[in-house]
Amino acid sequence: MSIGFWQIAIVVVLVVLLFGRGKISSLMGDVAKGIKSFKKGMKDPIQDQSEQDQSDSVQSPPSQDQSSEDQESDKK
Repeated sequence: MSIGFWQIAIVVVLVVLLFGRGKISSLMGDVAKGIKSFKKGMKDPIQDQSEQDQSDSVQSPPSQDQSSEDQESDKK
């Protein structure tokens, strides 16, 4: 016993009636976004890590002049 065209059509009609077209299309959009982000994450995770390391090293620590001024203001 195989599934025919009419059985598939009836199931599709029932699903659309139960969930509505808007909910199904938004669900499929969410699935597509998840797949894209997964592929992006699997593409080159080492490159992402090195980019984060570089952005952390670009931010310079506060200079000593600023830290000494902060300490003086805290004492007052």
